[in-house]
Amino acid sequence: MTLARKLPTRMVDKVWGCHVLPPPFAAPDGQRIGEIWFEPPPEMDSLLVKYLFTSEKLSVQVHPSDAQAPAGQCGKEECWLVLDARPDAQLAIGFRQDIAAEAVRAAAIDGSIEDLLVWHTPKPGDFFYLPPGTVHAIGPGLSLVEVQQNCDITYRLFDYGRPRDLHLEEGIAVAQGGPHDPAMRRSFGPQGNAALVDGPRFRFDRISGTPSAELLARYTGAVLVLPVDGQVALNGIIIDAGECGLCPDLSKADFSAARSVLVTQPAG
Repeated sequence: MTLARKLPTRMVDKVWGCHVLPPPFAAPDGQRIGEIWFEPPPEMDSLLVKYLFTSEKLSVQVHPSDAQAPAGQCGKEECWLVLDARPDAQLAIGFRQDIAAEAVRAAAIDGSIEDLLVWHTPKPGDFFYLPPGTVHAIGPGLSLVEVQQNCDITYRLFDYGRPRDLHLEEGIAVAQGGPHDPAMRRSFGPQGNAALVDGPRFRFDRISGTPSAELLARYTGAVLVLPVDGQVALNGIIIDAGECGLCPDLSKADFSAARSVLVTQPAG
C-alpha cells in the first residue's frame, strides 16, 4: 500500500551551480548547487523531479530514447518549467535548420555548435518539452523545475573546454539534426492552472488552489506533489515549498494553503 510521505532531498554540486540559492533553499558553505533531486519512491521509480539553478552554461548535450539506450536502461524524455530567469538568461533547444550528422560532429569539435542552435530568452512560466535526441543547452541565470524519465545518460557534445568527458560518437548517433517543434514550447505566465504534459512517459500539471474534477479524474493512483508557493497536507503530513511529497490519492490531499503546486506521475 502506498503511504503519504516526503521524498528525501539530494543536493548535487555542479561546476555551473550556484553558491546562493533562491528561498526556501540554501546551499551548504563552499558548494555550488546546480540540482536538487527528490529521490524517486519505489512506487514510481521511472520518474525523477528536480530543481536546476545555473550560474554558468551547461554543456551542449543530448539524451537517447528508450530504443537507443544501452541494454537494461531507459531513455530520457524531459521537460522544463521556468520559475525565474535573469533578463539576459538563455537556453537552446534544437538546430536552426536541418543539419547532417557530420556537420554536427565538426561543429561540436570546433565549438561552433552553439551558433547552430536556436536560443530562447525565457521568462517565468515558460515551458519546454524535449523529446529524446533533442540537442540542447541551458545558460546561466535560470531556475527551473525539470521532470524527466529517471535516466542519467547524458551525452556531452561540447563543454566549453571544461575537463569533463565528451561523448561525440554516442551523442551524434542519437541526435536529431533539425529544429525543435514549436508546439513543444509554450508560455503560461508565472501563476495559474496549466496542463503541461499528458504522456507518453508522464503527466505534469501546475495548479493553483483546489484541483479541478477533470484533473483529479486524470491523476488516479500515486502522484508526486511539489509545492512552489504555499503548502499541501497529505494525510496530516505537510509538504512545504521546496519539498516533494508522494500522495496516494490526490483527491484526499488538502490544498487550502496552496497557491502554486506542481503534480506529476508516470503515464500508463
